Amino acid sequence: MMKYYFAIMLLGFSAAIQAKECVILLHGLARSADAMQLLATRLEQAGYAVSNVDYPSTHYPIEQLAPLAIEQGLNTCQQQSAHPIHFVTHSLGGILVRYYLTTQSIAHLGRVVMLGPPNQGSEVVDTLKDAPGFELLNGPAGQQLGTDEASVPKQLGPVDFELGVIAGTQSINLILSTMLPNPDDGKVSLESTKVMGMTDFIALPTTHPFMMKNDAVIAQTLYFLQHGEFEPLESK
Repeated sequence: MMKYYFAIMLLGFSAAIQAKECVILLHGLARSADAMQLLATRLEQAGYAVSNVDYPSTHYPIEQLAPLAIEQGLNTCQQQSAHPIHFVTHSLGGILVRYYLTTQSIAHLGRVVMLGPPNQGSEVVDTLKDAPGFELLNGPAGQQLGTDEASVPKQLGPVDFELGVIAGTQSINLILSTMLPNPDDGKVSLESTKVMGMTDFIALPTTHPFMMKNDAVIAQTLYFLQHGEFEPLESK
């Protein structure tokens, strides 16, 4: 009888060792899960279970996208019994997390890293939202990311979870940068990425479209997930 008891104990111990923390990845507007694949690979190599969510960002408004994308990721993590559940988001993905958490709670919520989030909206949307083809390319959610009274990000309150924000300070689209307060990443100004209640903030020399593939961004993302703060740049 004792040998069965020890076998059960050993299985439980083994399961505890194998249990992983889960990271849900949410890509940005008009992008796909492919954009987050390098980050997914690095996270898996670091020992995390990863749910790299692909969601139709240009088809629905934020109110519908948030539960659609986030609950898909939560289901994947729950199927693997992996927790705590962290998020790493790019651009619009961060707004989906903030919106979702205004009405829903997430069991075992861990840390959140947002890459280039338009937490205060983007002046690019203010300038271009009525331009021909803008809504066709960016969908209803794209119309909600400005800084005016229709801005969803501006209607959301302070965050009350562990949040690290990474802002980019380089642009490959100088035309869009003329529409933004500088410094900016070509789509979102540095100041617009900030939100009241965030745990830590760091600015890195990277651009909005490619920051999720940037080695320094990935390294700082991993550091925040592990430590709850970004690694000081002067220590590098």
